[in-house]
Amino acid sequence: MVFGIVPRMMINEIDGVDWESMGHAYGPACDVPGWLKGMASADPGVRDEAFSDFYSAAHHQGDVYPCTAASLPFLFEMADSPATPDRGSVIELLLSIGQECLDMDPEVVYFTPDGTESRAHVDALALIGERAEVFVRWVMDPDEEVRRPAIECLGLFLADSARALEVLGSLLAGSGMVQRLLVVRAVATVALRDAAVHGAAAGWLDTLAGDTAQVPEVRLAALVHRVRCTPGELGDAVVPAAVGLIREIAPEETGGDDDAPCRTEAEPEVAAGTAPSPGVPPQIAAAFEDLERHGRVHAPTTSLLEAFHTVLDDRVLERTALLTEQLRSADPGVRYDAIRMARELIGQWRGDHSGLVVLVAECLRPEDPYTSAAAAEALGALVPVSEPARDALAAYVEAARAEHGPGVWAARGRLVRRAHQEAVRALACLGDLRALPCVLEALDEGIDAWRAVQVAGHLGEAAGDLTPRLSKLLAEVDFSDASQSMSANALVSALKELADPAAGPALASAVAAAVREEQWHTAASALKALASFGPGSAFALDVIRRLADAQDVTVRAAATAALWELEGDAADVVPRLVELLDTHADDEAAAVLGRIGPAAAPALPRLRKMLTAGYEWTRVYAAASLWDIGGDAEAPAVVETLLAAWAENDSTSNHVLACLSRMGPAARPALPRVREELTLLRRSGRFRDIPNDEDLLAACRSITTRI
Repeated sequence: MVFGIVPRMMINEIDGVDWESMGHAYGPACDVPGWLKGMASADPGVRDEAFSDFYSAAHHQGDVYPCTAASLPFLFEMADSPATPDRGSVIELLLSIGQECLDMDPEVVYFTPDGTESRAHVDALALIGERAEVFVRWVMDPDEEVRRPAIECLGLFLADSARALEVLGSLLAGSGMVQRLLVVRAVATVALRDAAVHGAAAGWLDTLAGDTAQVPEVRLAALVHRVRCTPGELGDAVVPAAVGLIREIAPEETGGDDDAPCRTEAEPEVAAGTAPSPGVPPQIAAAFEDLERHGRVHAPTTSLLEAFHTVLDDRVLERTALLTEQLRSADPGVRYDAIRMARELIGQWRGDHSGLVVLVAECLRPEDPYTSAAAAEALGALVPVSEPARDALAAYVEAARAEHGPGVWAARGRLVRRAHQEAVRALACLGDLRALPCVLEALDEGIDAWRAVQVAGHLGEAAGDLTPRLSKLLAEVDFSDASQSMSANALVSALKELADPAAGPALASAVAAAVREEQWHTAASALKALASFGPGSAFALDVIRRLADAQDVTVRAAATAALWELEGDAADVVPRLVELLDTHADDEAAAVLGRIGPAAAPALPRLRKMLTAGYEWTRVYAAASLWDIGGDAEAPAVVETLLAAWAENDSTSNHVLACLSRMGPAARPALPRVREELTLLRRSGRFRDIPNDEDLLAACRSITTRI
């Protein structure tokens, strides 16, 4: 490791700290001094590793430990030294630590991973405040990478707010676009943290927003951040003004044109099917790629538009108007980043989003696979409300096959490949058989087949083509390799969704192999898939019956449920299920008892006791089972329990509504809450995702109509 540029005195002082007495996320902090020295190394690789290790351990997920606070004097010294090769990254680290400290409660004592009490966030913030004067000098630095984070630090940490505004105002003229936007945001930050200068800052922002000599991006920033300062004063004219300014943003200002592809750093042309590191499931490797990609920003106005959407919050119509203009922008970077914002709006708020869906679909342009991939991925995530994009997705898939050939699923060009695969997946999620040829190609050739497996279950009409292929892939899984468990579970899930009993033998073999290798979760999933075929899986009864006595509770519960679905012998199954009510599989046991109905009456006393459980999900499953077994006699307690659980945790709402729907007129006391749900704007339901919320709304409408 090269430390030649680190002052000798600084090295001595670092080594003089009792780091071993402190800790970080992964143990004693004795490795922190090495990371600090590495940040000042002349070797870029050493620096990158040092910053990464510090963020990962000493600033883990934003945590501030005593060792984090103890590092601050050395970080300030490094940032101030002209000899430090990457001063900007050091200041960004200071900014991150300071922001996290501001977000923490100064009156609260936190605990380190080893259980030690800590007020390091208070100590760290005090030290940053003592040294905040240096930010005034750094915002004047000739290095833009130093100035940018320093501007944010100045807005957050300089105690003299009036001076902070004066310095920030002086930076606007002659600055580059990104710096000017940072200055405007920092002025709003000062206004929000100090009421004494709020009026002056708001006036400055008002003047700037109306200054036609400024470029539209700066005026838009001033408008948005002025609203941030006083969100309660948001008038009807603000969004139209913002829309007008977005229209004024010329593509040449960011280097694009209306039909140009979105600019991004070149992505390596990695061959399709390139294997990840040994032992790493391809799904995990892809997830990390997605994280890196989703962190990119393609236009200087993106962060301020995100801030504007945050301020607008539940004003869905205004946000839709804003996003409509963003998605129609002449700037390809603005359009690209608007795709993510549209996905977030549609995913969080109810309403008619067909217009936005169509605009996202218009971003499917063969000449711009980078943007097309983002649009297709978003449309796949928005199913079923992405229905208006069905034909656009099919047209994009067909155009790719026409241009690149039927093997485009495995195209060498990463952007073309990803865009095509995402479009196929989105189309398949809509249940559209026009995706089938590409899905079959992926399954037959084995290139990125896991991506096709994830969506194959939506193509139920093609079960005859898909079931044999998926069964073959399941038979090839090595259950002794834990890294293949994700693929195995995805195959099992797809076969269950396709509902083709022809998959039974492959699933039975998977059960045996998973049990042999103690892959209990996979074994249970395969058992549930077999059970879903009912008596058609009777050939596997011997295996299932043995597993109904398995020591693993998850497997035992799944096997017991399968016994009921295959044989329907309540006398055999009910006692087993009652025993399972005292395990962590009580929810599944209660659900099966409910499906058995009145023949499960011996379970009623135990189910009634479960209505007093501390966990709301336990109460929901017990209440639903009580109704299905006991009927009208249990109705008052069932409705009361369901409504209480719904109020406590709205993620239970899909299960609650399913039971209320079965109850018919007996659920009438729940009608006020059901009607209220239909008036709410924010999405709800299990996982707060779109499919569950749409199902929830449909159930609410059905109940209010029938009862």
